Amino acid sequence: MFDFTTVEKNLKARGYAVRVYATLKEAADYLDGALDNVTVGIGGSATVKASGLYDRLSRHNTVIWHWMQEPAAQARRNAMDTAAYLTSVNALAESGEMVSIDGAGNRISSMLFGHEKIYFLVGRNKITPTYEDAIWRARNVAAPKRAQQLNAKTPCALEGNRCYDCKSPERICRGMVTLWSPMSSMEAEVLLIDEELGL
Repeated sequence: MFDFTTVEKNLKARGYAVRVYATLKEAADYLDGALDNVTVGIGGSATVKASGLYDRLSRHNTVIWHWMQEPAAQARRNAMDTAAYLTSVNALAESGEMVSIDGAGNRISSMLFGHEKIYFLVGRNKITPTYEDAIWRARNVAAPKRAQQLNAKTPCALEGNRCYDCKSPERICRGMVTLWSPMSSMEAEVLLIDEELGL
């Protein structure tokens, strides 16, 4: 099993609740039990998609996710006004900083304000040794892979796996947020999962 000891300790010191799971299924089982009869928003996250939580939680909660509902723009706005929010991050430093890049802004906005509680599902592949490495990973690994998935006409998608700081109208990395600690307005829980998940 991946050694989460350091990152778990540092996240707790920063004020996060932390749980460690061997599999994404175990983490999903926990969330399916923890969230009941509430409104749940979901940010763009391949990890959450792989968890099957949209279908599971929809059986006993009101769940809003722009990947599953139309019009997507309205779903993004509605998801920002839910009690709970599920998402992931692009990178998590062992020292506890979480780095996320966004194009539309709904995901990083929800990390900063508006919910009673936010849950971060983070696979072991997102963990980096340092904060600087976390920024590098977000810009040069996660963002280019997402641009490629979307068939974006950007240098990172067309020419290689790195950020070119382009000015393309299809650029998907338009804002980057670092969470040093949970925001004072909401609870935050990090689920560390011993699998390679998402981008």
